[in-house]
Amino acid sequence: MGRALSAALDAAGVRVSGPHGRGFDGAAADAVLLCVPDGQIAAAAASVAPGPLVGHCSGATGLDVLAPHEAFALHPLMTITRRGGDFSGAGAAVAGSSEPALGFATGLARVLGMRPFEVADADRAAYHAGAAMASNFLIALESAAERVAGVDRELLAPLIRAAVETWVAEGDAALTGPIARGDEATVARHREAIAERAPELLAMYDALAEATREVARRAASGALDAASPAAAAPPLAAAPPAGAARPGATSPTAPEVPA
Repeated sequence: MGRALSAALDAAGVRVSGPHGRGFDGAAADAVLLCVPDGQIAAAAASVAPGPLVGHCSGATGLDVLAPHEAFALHPLMTITRRGGDFSGAGAAVAGSSEPALGFATGLARVLGMRPFEVADADRAAYHAGAAMASNFLIALESAAERVAGVDRELLAPLIRAAVETWVAEGDAALTGPIARGDEATVARHREAIAERAPELLAMYDALAEATREVARRAASGALDAASPAAAAPPLAAAPPAGAARPGATSPTAPEVPA
């Protein structure tokens, strides 16, 4: 994450030094962004001398681990792989221990082309759990699907992309397939095939089938609600919060402490 953010910030015209190694003290920096494993954040923050803003990139961790520094958090809602990552258009969960710190995190996200949104400390673990389900668990699910189907994953890719894009547009109403149609006979044949080909995946299939039935129930309920007169009421709109950038804070530093 540290190298990817440093490269993206540099490309956006932000003066950056680093990534730095273990024990970096933040000398001459306006802000220090710690891109380290969650368990190392507190130790890395303790190495930074008082003065600069200190932030982390953890999705699940609050700001308390950065005390006593004026603190911020910037968690790109984007997977970063060995090949790097593109932050443009991604969401960014931001937080700050003060208005200037929050404004700095918000400004940093916008410089990178991300869409900042606030997540309170009390909600960060649940937020990150959802992000892991959306990304990490999806890989585990598609790996299982490839094994069961017995076809190359490149053949499954168009189906996966279409399902995700339709879910983005329609939510629960995007659900298709035998469970959405109430075709439990086909579900039973699925179970027989999985029990024969990959029995260790049967519990996963059963758990996901039950979760899918719940989605189908919600989708059916939503369709009924949409047909009611109350659904014609205009939606409420909320303006996004404004954040003022910290005066003079033009040099975020992204140290990376090796494990």
